[in-house]
Amino acid sequence: MAALHVKYEPGRPPQVFRDARTGLGTFSVEDSPLPPSQLPLLVNPWDIVLCSSGTLIACENALVVLVIWQNPALRAPMFLLIGSLALADLLAGLGLVLHFTCAYLLRSDSAQLLTVGLVVASLSASVFSLLAITVDRYLSLYYALTYNSERTAAFTYTMLVLLWGLSLCLGLLPITGVNCLAEEASCSVVRPLTKNNVAVLSVSFLLLFGLMLQLYVQICKIVMRHAHQIALQHHFLAATPHYVTTRKGVSTLAIILGTFAACWMPFTVYSLVADYTYPPLYTYATLVPATYNSVINPVIYAFRNQEIQKALWLVCCGCVPARVAHRARTPSDV
Repeated sequence: MAALHVKYEPGRPPQVFRDARTGLGTFSVEDSPLPPSQLPLLVNPWDIVLCSSGTLIACENALVVLVIWQNPALRAPMFLLIGSLALADLLAGLGLVLHFTCAYLLRSDSAQLLTVGLVVASLSASVFSLLAITVDRYLSLYYALTYNSERTAAFTYTMLVLLWGLSLCLGLLPITGVNCLAEEASCSVVRPLTKNNVAVLSVSFLLLFGLMLQLYVQICKIVMRHAHQIALQHHFLAATPHYVTTRKGVSTLAIILGTFAACWMPFTVYSLVADYTYPPLYTYATLVPATYNSVINPVIYAFRNQEIQKALWLVCCGCVPARVAHRARTPSDV
């Protein structure tokens, strides 16, 4: 009697394979002669991890979106960009949950294309929002005197329209026919995205990362120059608290950029060199950390912000602790 084996592929429900002495025959769960009610439910544990990550991402970022939406005081360009990041990550989390549901319940190529398109669009918007936040931080330091002008608000709205428009176009590609459903050989490590599609996304990420790195280097230079000027005016020494907080601010920037690279770089590099013939385990092992970036983003960009902390305290318990209300802004808050 032939043995049955289960094969897991990213983006697809598990497939059952029959291994016989006369050769290899494959058939999917849908092709089984047994009725669906008698088929065992084969769930890839990696898909459970992705679905769990999506649930956490959605809940965490929904809180940020709710706080910014309900608080009229959080309408400055910085908060609009943080809200854009939280909304993108919220949609990414929902996309992961919906993809899991569609893969194991609907088992439809159309539903798969829709959910993959949602995940691609939302994760693209998340990365673009991170770049927009970096640009905003650079402009707030470089043009400190004119940063709060109407021109800054108009520029912020322009960035938001462009980043969401471009992300929507990227998400629509799989739905409009740029997929590998008809030609398996053109598949990338993430079905149904084509190898060329994933290559474009990966190269774009590397370019965006290089731009963010350059901007953060410039931000560090500006912060250190401002700290040096203040030190000279107040006759501070290197060991003063102001120098310590400035150094902490530079360390914070390094942590932000390092976290972003650690989450996304493994999957980016792997998707450039691999294709659909590579073991799915490698895809999951690099894709899961990429989703964790959407878990970390609210902690770095939202929950550390003093104004958002106050709004969260008001929403949760109706009061703001004195230590939060009177905390002074330091260079570590860049």
